[in-house]
Amino acid sequence: MIRAIIVHLPTKDVPRARAFYTALGFTVNEGMSGEKYVGIVISDTIQLMLSDESVFATFSPRGLCDTSKYLEVLNCLHCSSRAEIDDLVRKAVAAGGTTVEEAEDHGFMYQHSFLDPDGHAWNLFHTTETP
Repeated sequence: MIRAIIVHLPTKDVPRARAFYTALGFTVNEGMSGEKYVGIVISDTIQLMLSDESVFATFSPRGLCDTSKYLEVLNCLHCSSRAEIDDLVRKAVAAGGTTVEEAEDHGFMYQHSFLDPDGHAWNLFHTTETP
């Protein structure tokens, strides 16, 4: 069995989230999308579900994280090259995301990160070894 993961995050604005992630080059899973949520295909085994905060809040009795103050989770995505990382960060910033630190080169690993418009953190990394 091949395992897959769906990262489910809240969003304040579903159309904005859809536009942001498609600007990064990811595709929409229309079968998992509607007015209050959008499914984004990152790879064959990774999908992202972004639900309106009102919908997301129904999945847990716990409150939502204020991402302007706190890091809720750091989503780490292995990329095929340094160039892919730099390209995704450039696209993220152009589409309304932000960076909070400079790229880092550790020799065996290169990494950079961005925050999407809702403040969800994505750490992009490339290593000479496959994780």
